[in-house]
Amino acid sequence: MVPFPAVIGIMRALFRTLILGILMLPAVAAGDIYRYVGEDGVTIFTDNPVHPGYKIHIRESGSFRLASAEGYYPYREVVIEACTIFRMDEALIRAVMEVESDYNRYAISSAGARGLMQLMPQTAQQLGVSNIWDPRQNIHAGTSYLKRFIRRFSGNMELALAAYNAGPRAVIAYGQVPPYPQTENYVRKVMHLYRNYSGFRN
Repeated sequence: MVPFPAVIGIMRALFRTLILGILMLPAVAAGDIYRYVGEDGVTIFTDNPVHPGYKIHIRESGSFRLASAEGYYPYREVVIEACTIFRMDEALIRAVMEVESDYNRYAISSAGARGLMQLMPQTAQQLGVSNIWDPRQNIHAGTSYLKRFIRRFSGNMELALAAYNAGPRAVIAYGQVPPYPQTENYVRKVMHLYRNYSGFRN
């Protein structure tokens, strides 16, 4: 039988080891978002940076507006609300909305996509939208939908945008941005505006 003082000593040693291990863990807040631009120009966002090349983009305790350009644009308050709820970058949603509809809440594409974030009626229904023309519902649903693709494609912004535009099956089939001129042009336009509104450069 181990003497009681020895047990206390062992417990103290284990406690010190545990504390030391905790202190040695990387100081990364769980909710922080990091950004990395690869040599191929592809922008990656993650909450789990795997090397020093990742730079802080959005902090958990900070405002989501810090990563975006200042200034008025239509429906900004709704965009900020949606980005706060879904943990998305205001500059990105602004860029998508501008390319999709140019801030026209009644926009309709040749394919039948509707509203500010150009949602297909079936997609809008799946996302719980009862009025596709309502700016708040449309922006919230579009933001949630894009967030889904960012997660699905491990933070690869270009693949997420391509999936938003052409559908995830096309992205998966090609393993890259599908070679559709419309989709390639769409991704380029959104990324260009996003970089401008975010105020960062590659």
